[in-house]
Amino acid sequence: MRYANITGWGKCLPPAVLTNEDLTKVMDTSDEWISTRTGIKERRITHVKYSELAALAGKRALAAAGLDAADIDMIILATAAPDNMIPNGASAVQHQLGATNAAVFDLNAACTGFVYGLSLATAMVRSGSVERVMVIGVDGIPYYLDWTMRDVSVLFGDAAGAVIVEPSDKESGLLADKLGCDGDARDILMACDSGAVRERFGPVDGHFAINFEGQEIFKRAVRGMGFAMNNVLEKLNLKPEDVDLVVPHQANIRIIETLAKRLNAPMEKVMVNIEKYGNTSAATVPVALCEALEQGRIKPGDNVLAAAFGAGLTWGAFLVRWGDRVEPLGTCDDELPPCDKTALEILQPWIEGGRRANGL
Repeated sequence: MRYANITGWGKCLPPAVLTNEDLTKVMDTSDEWISTRTGIKERRITHVKYSELAALAGKRALAAAGLDAADIDMIILATAAPDNMIPNGASAVQHQLGATNAAVFDLNAACTGFVYGLSLATAMVRSGSVERVMVIGVDGIPYYLDWTMRDVSVLFGDAAGAVIVEPSDKESGLLADKLGCDGDARDILMACDSGAVRERFGPVDGHFAINFEGQEIFKRAVRGMGFAMNNVLEKLNLKPEDVDLVVPHQANIRIIETLAKRLNAPMEKVMVNIEKYGNTSAATVPVALCEALEQGRIKPGDNVLAAAFGAGLTWGAFLVRWGDRVEPLGTCDDELPPCDKTALEILQPWIEGGRRANGL
């Protein structure tokens, strides 16, 4: 049987760090208020386009797999924040990589985008329609935020993570998944005027109305991810104790802890990096996978269970049986251009715009 193994991985975090202490300078909050409710201590803010974050994560994944960009048959860009709506963001990534042989498209499942993307890439490789697929999760939710909304704006950061999927005759890679969506409640997590519903000839102030119903999102996130993870284990006749590492969406430490309890998984088996990056949306799972590998927390043959939940309300989970290699074959020396501003300086125009839009 043909399987689809993960052979390369890479991440990209912009250098500008926005701490909880920084946020106290622009809103009524405190490090204690944020960290006790979310688990977040800091997050990153990009000074470059989101396609540049994605492309650098992709270059690092290529190096880890020992491949050239021309070897890639398809790029799936999981994002809710492409550089442009037309053309797609994936075409910008293809151009920056020089992946001229790759078909490309964007996949918008919000925070669940990487989970959806890896599921699709696996199915296509296993079917034989393509040989090598790059899946990238990248998002820039801070771009959409109303920075006068304390409960929401403290949650998100910028990042990108990528993996390479190739065929294998060994039972490895994504072995089972479960994807879903609670479309009936899509309005509880929404950038309300971010698309074609926006008044075409109305005032363009760069401000997006955000609806974020935290308590209901929490309940549905736990229910959706919990159901998906248990469904995946049932498909493979596995028990929670058969899982070597859980990689949950990094949205809120309380959600992560609740999921771990429902899965009967000790926190030592749960990958957590939310304190450093906040919620990076579609990038949380691939970035966490990269860091788990860097920390030696994934070994050959390990069962890695991942889950995510996002606007839509999309949800999903997959189980990956890791292949033989946990070390990259090569490294990429490329870096982002230097950043000459602090994270607060990058955000300042957005913060002031939000205040003006709200009459503050």
